[in-house]
Formats: sequence, structure tokens, C-alpha cells
Amino acid sequence: MSRSTVPEAYPVPAWMQSIHYTLDPLGYMSGAEKRSGKIFNAPVIGKHKQLFFVSDPAAVKQIFMSDTKEIFSPSNRLLSPIVGDRSIFAMENERHRRERKLIMPPFQRDHVPSYGKLIVRLTERLMQALQPGETFVARHLTQEISLEVILQVVFGLEDNPKFQRLNALITELTEIFRRPLVALALFQPILQKDLGPNSPWGHFLVLKKQIGEILYEEIRDRRQQPDSQEAHDILSLLIRATDDQGQSLSDEELHDELMTLLIAGHETTATTIAWALYWIHRDRNIYQNLMAELDGAASDPMAVMNLPYLNAVCSETLRIYPVAVLTVPRETRDSIELMGHHISPGTRLYAAIYLLHHNPDLYPDPEQFKPERFLDHQYSNFEFIPFGGGSRRCIGEVLALFELKLVLATMLKASKFALMDEQPEIPKRRGVTLAPGRGVLLSVQP
Repeated sequence: MSRSTVPEAYPVPAWMQSIHYTLDPLGYMSGAEKRSGKIFNAPVIGKHKQLFFVSDPAAVKQIFMSDTKEIFSPSNRLLSPIVGDRSIFAMENERHRRERKLIMPPFQRDHVPSYGKLIVRLTERLMQALQPGETFVARHLTQEISLEVILQVVFGLEDNPKFQRLNALITELTEIFRRPLVALALFQPILQKDLGPNSPWGHFLVLKKQIGEILYEEIRDRRQQPDSQEAHDILSLLIRATDDQGQSLSDEELHDELMTLLIAGHETTATTIAWALYWIHRDRNIYQNLMAELDGAASDPMAVMNLPYLNAVCSETLRIYPVAVLTVPRETRDSIELMGHHISPGTRLYAAIYLLHHNPDLYPDPEQFKPERFLDHQYSNFEFIPFGGGSRRCIGEVLALFELKLVLATMLKASKFALMDEQPEIPKRRGVTLAPGRGVLLSVQP
């Protein structure tokens, strides 16, 4: 077995690299790949000294295919402060397999279409508030749409005081992670200090507690409602779910899974829709091609879901600036050989989504937005991985794509927009994800 050493990302201390990665993750990753190749040691998360970023498709395949064998998925403590220790993100081994099996059914292809009319109706209602000539930040509107969708689809909540309170708290919580210090604290737990409710981390903890109180109240109420046995919102389905031993999810497990769905389920989709609106309105040919397809399509949600050019636009959006730049971590259980390197047990491995998606051998002119590449070529699950892969592939992928396509199509058919800022949008960190730095400024055309 080869004993070659995996190169360091940069010849500087780990704390400097962590700050660099937090403030400029794409610059950090691109520079490290140019310097060190498609596998490098990036000690930027927690205290791990052996933490490798990998962007070679064959190596990504090896990592995903070896999942639960030589390589396993450890608990992802990076997100535990946000979603809790009982979230599927924080579980490993048998607990993770049980949890995934319990919460997967509401997100499968045969169930998701039932949410189509709701997604369209909510989008149309919020679009009606826009007036001709009005300028707005697309990321704000798409977050409002996506949050309402997740609250109604997942929780079955209507527009009542509890709905409005939860909406406001979640919005405030997610905005906190735009602050560099709070984002850095996610990667370096030593900075997670509660210095009072007015401190950045203290404020986050207060908001999380207030959201948790509402969630526990909703769980208790739902368990006591006799008609909950007939309800088809995701919370009701999760309450009724049982494992092979007939055990259901506890209140604590439900709480943490709901936090996961609330945060991950709306933030990522909102950002992707905003990015899609940006790229569509940067290129008139793309806009015209897409509108020609939408104008000729049936209004049925499943017909929209299967439109080839719309799918290509959404896939290219997910490729060029993926919301998450890394997969969830894997860890070597035994010694393995990866890309000609001897990898010791206990090494953390991350597939670098952004770097893989910008590999010029896979995606010629990777900095250019070209939806046609997804019409001309079928990429494997180890070359195009916006939702991760292996046993940790995102369970909400089908719902996320369904919502992305329906909201985008509904917005474009309802109004005509113009991009108001000629400067390129630069991705900026929002916690563990990246979003358009200025949010995509659009105006509503007459």
C-alpha cells in the first residue's frame, strides 16, 4: 500500500485556515486545490487534525460505496447546536438507519405530488403583493415562500398567531448566521459561548429555545387530536410512524427532526430559487428558452416537474454554486488507500461538492452558466452531488426539487422581472450554507 502523504491545504496554522474557510470558503477551497490537488488536509472544522477534502469523482465513488464498511458516517456535530443531538444529522450507525427509515416515507416520490397545489397557491398569493415597477430582494421573497411552504407541508400550520410567531422566529434565527462570528462558532465549538441574550451566541440560544417551546406545544397538541390519524402533513405522518419493533419517535426526536426540516428544509430551497432567478435573468437566451417551454407546458404540477429545460436550469443552478459546499463527513474505520494515499483509521473525509462541480474535465468552462450541459450529458451520482450521496444522501431531495421547479415556474409565469444590479452576485456564508451576497435585486416589469 502506498505511504505517500496527503498534502496540506496551506502551510499556515489551522486557526488561520479556519478563519479563511469561514470567511471565504470558495476561495479557500479553490486555492487549496490549485496548490495541493484533488485531495488535501483542511483542518478547518473542530479539532480534527486529519480532515481531508476530496474532489476526484473516482474517490468520491469509493467514499460513497464504502459507506458503512471501511468508511462510516459519524455524528455530524457541526449542526448539532442548531438542530439538536437527536436529529438524523447527529446520528450514526444503527440509530441513523432506524431514524432514516422512520422519516423517509413522507418524502418519497409517491407522496410528494400531493403538495403541488399548495406550493403553487402559496407562491401565487405572495406574488400578488408585488406591484409593477417595484424593486425587491429575491432572496427575501423566496425565503418567505419557502418558509410558508415548509410550515404548511411539514407542520400543517395555517396562518394563525402560532404560525406567524414561528415564522418570525425562524427568519430571525437564520439571519443570525450571516454574522461571521456566529458562522465561525459553528466550525469551532470553543467559540460557542453564551455571554448573555445580547451576545451573538446567547441571542441564538434564546431564539432556539423559543422555537423549541412552540414545537413541543405543537407535538403535544397533535398527539391529542383525534383527527390526527387522518392528517397527511409530515408531522402527523411522523407521529404515526413506527420502526420494526413498533416503537415510534419520542417528543425529543420529533423536536429535533422538526428543527432539521425547518432550517434545512427552507433555507436551502430559498437560496437555490434566488440563484436560479439570478442566472435566468443574466442571459436573455436562457430566459427565452425557459419561457417558451413553460408557455407550452400544462399547468399540472407533475408536468412542470418533468420539463427538460427547466430541469437543466435547476441542475445547473445547483452545480455552479451549490448551497452546501461539502457533504456530511465520513470517517475511516480501518486503514484504506484513497487516490494513492494511505489513509489512517479515524480520518475525516469530506467530498468537496463545489470543487467536484467545477472540475473542467467534467464541466468544461465551469464558471459559465450553461444549462445545456445537463441536456447533452447524464452525470453520475459521483459527478453531480448537490444532495450528497451514499447512506447520507438528503432525504428531502425529491421535495426540494419539486418545490424549486414549481415555485420558479409559478413566479416566472406570474410576472416579468428585470435584474437591477449589473455587478455579479458573490456567494456569502449563511452558517454552513452559501447564498447570494446581495440577495439578487429584481424589479417587476409592467
